[in-house]
Amino acid sequence: MKRRDFIQKTAASTTFLTLGGLSLSSFASGEIKKITILHTNDVHSHIDPFPATHPRNANMGGVARRASVIESIRKESANVLLLDAGDIFQGTPYFNYYGGEIEFKLMNMMQYDLATIGNHDFDNGIDGLLAQMPNAKFEFVNANYNFKNTVLDSFVKPYKIFVKDGIKIGVFGLGIELKGLVDPKLYKETVYNNPIEAAQDISQKLKENEKCDLVICLSHLGFKYKDNPEKPSDIMLAQKTKNIDLIIGGHTHTFLDKPVIEKNSEGKEVLINQVGCFGINLGRIDFYLDSNKNVSTTGKSIIV
Repeated sequence: MKRRDFIQKTAASTTFLTLGGLSLSSFASGEIKKITILHTNDVHSHIDPFPATHPRNANMGGVARRASVIESIRKESANVLLLDAGDIFQGTPYFNYYGGEIEFKLMNMMQYDLATIGNHDFDNGIDGLLAQMPNAKFEFVNANYNFKNTVLDSFVKPYKIFVKDGIKIGVFGLGIELKGLVDPKLYKETVYNNPIEAAQDISQKLKENEKCDLVICLSHLGFKYKDNPEKPSDIMLAQKTKNIDLIIGGHTHTFLDKPVIEKNSEGKEVLINQVGCFGINLGRIDFYLDSNKNVSTTGKSIIV
């Protein structure tokens, strides 16, 4: 891609958003704290960039390029979280041969902070997923899968809290119903619970009990289902809950040029973002908080 075209496409994907009716210009200089959220979803074991001959994604993606982009952002932003919304596994021979080891070790090198579990992460069975977890230096979160009677019990937490420059950030995970997507022999006694109800409980705990300034959901529910509007999705999650500031989505391979804003059950704004699949894009959300914890946000999708 020509440099001029890259700059134009990247600039076009940037959006300036406000939460709580505040714009960035309304903040007093010197009082602003910035939190940068970088995220991926549905990378599906795509380690190498697409070949130059690929009809749709020529020369796009690749772990080395993503690592370079992430490194450059960390140099200019002190408070960065790098998150993944699931389906790390399955899609190239790297997974077929190594079972997820390479994916996790490369994510370590990029210093991922947290991930949730997608349906394809069960493709080598729940035992296969557990076997690879020691290769991951980051943790996994899910709030609506009950792993009590499985080998993953105690290995997956509902949420994790980070503190960056005095800002408390709670991150929890949600997974899609596995029945009909995954052979029951692979996920065994994993129990699927209603993700909307689970999200309401966890987000309330994070915001009210844990006093988190920001609450982020790593969702592998899917962005939206036009043919089945009753199926839990990121849009539904935003509309039917409160206390969530950002939903980072996965599963439906939805390419959003910029975050979508939805109103929650109290009429407050929630950001939703998803960056397609295969590591072609890297999502970036910047939160700006003033001394009163008022929030303004910018968001964009970065082409890798």
